Amino acid sequence: MGSAAITVTGLHKRFGKTHALRGLDLTVDGGTVCGLLGPNGAGKTTAVRVLATLAAPTAGHASVAGYDVVRRPDEVRHRIGFTGQHAALDEGITGRQNLRLLGRLRHLGARGARQRADELLERFDLADAADRLVRTYSGGMRRRLDMIASLITRPEVLFLDEPTTGLDPRSRNEIWATVRQLADDGTTVLLTTQYLDEADQLADDIVVVDHGIVIASGSPDELKEAIGVRVEATLADAAHLESTARILRGLTGCLPTIEADEQRVSANTGGGRTVSLPRLVRELDAAGVDAVDVALRRPSLDEVFLTLTGDNEKSLA
Repeated sequence: MGSAAITVTGLHKRFGKTHALRGLDLTVDGGTVCGLLGPNGAGKTTAVRVLATLAAPTAGHASVAGYDVVRRPDEVRHRIGFTGQHAALDEGITGRQNLRLLGRLRHLGARGARQRADELLERFDLADAADRLVRTYSGGMRRRLDMIASLITRPEVLFLDEPTTGLDPRSRNEIWATVRQLADDGTTVLLTTQYLDEADQLADDIVVVDHGIVIASGSPDELKEAIGVRVEATLADAAHLESTARILRGLTGCLPTIEADEQRVSANTGGGRTVSLPRLVRELDAAGVDAVDVALRRPSLDEVFLTLTGDNEKSLA
């Protein structure tokens, strides 16, 4: 982990009347994986496009690998890799030919392109399929090849825009292993994803964006701790849901959620409060509430996301 590889200050981007970014601030340390999360329309893809010099900001400042994305876009492009949501491969040639072609286009020369292609194919376990046409690859293999194609010039910073969308669990695990290898090698990775478990598994830090601004940031553990422990009580009688909700609100300081179908009431602890199971059981007993189950558990990243964005109908994309 070194100095900042990505620095964004007060970034704005307008598309006509649409204000996609509204003063975005972001810092990503070198050699780390940063997960950029947010609901539909939050500004994630717009931010990545600006950082990759594919779109110009309306206002603000952004630098990647030490270079301003507006003043020195060519220097930025020489130091980054980009993998979009759809594979950018020629399916009519082999995996090896794809990588060699990209190497020649990036001025590695014929020999350099051959060596780099062979190195990447071997390192990321695609050597056995290297001489097959890409159209015969599985979805996971295509995605992996597309990702390593962006590494042909050894980028300092790699942008991954939803790299595992539509992949089966085995293929997702292969992509995760690839991302971990890159981070171990010192590559800085900015990852957008619609899978919160993916961010939880891969990201050193997570930045949550909504309405074009950062609303929270920190490690996955820090974000989970920030919304507190989840207190749950499952009841034998639905008639006690409201009284249980009052008890949980008094203990946690937060508004509980009532799941009538499951006969369950839950709430996060707030304001640094702690709740013990014995105290919860005593208060339920005192109120005459028959609880089938009580539990304290750590929130998932999904719950963190929904709490931060404040709308259970929002989704990631």
